[in-house]
Amino acid sequence: MKYLPPIIIFLLLSSANLLAQKKKEVKQHKIKSSYTTVTENGKTINEDKSVFDAKGNEIEKTNYNKEGVLTSVVKFKYNGEGDAVEELEYDAKNSLKEKRVMKYNGLGEKTEELVYDKDDKLLKKHSYTYDGKGLKTERKTVDASGKIISVKKYGYEFK
Repeated sequence: MKYLPPIIIFLLLSSANLLAQKKKEVKQHKIKSSYTTVTENGKTINEDKSVFDAKGNEIEKTNYNKEGVLTSVVKFKYNGEGDAVEELEYDAKNSLKEKRVMKYNGLGEKTEELVYDKDDKLLKKHSYTYDGKGLKTERKTVDASGKIISVKKYGYEFK
């Protein structure tokens, strides 16, 4: 039992590494789609499914609830640098629920995310700031009228 924690740590680090290289591996192995299922009490239930383009970008993600029933489908669009510039979320009946439009600066840092409802009405806007090292320091969220809803601060400790 005393070796269990190092094994768990190793597995966690290994899976984190796989997630970090997902786009690269999707492209390298020419993966068109991936999915996650869970089997409990002899019943297999879908959790999610992702579809990828030839560059390894996730272009569609299908989400299911804990009973395996379709809840939403999110479709992604990318710019030439591989940054997601638009997300369209549809409900189970294929009706548009929400649209997100992302903007980036010359360094490839996301500076703005606009969130619209199904009628293309602006709901809120997230603005991002970064420090001189390119680390995200703040996300400010305002409503459609410009009133601040929240401010999220990011901090870092260095060795």
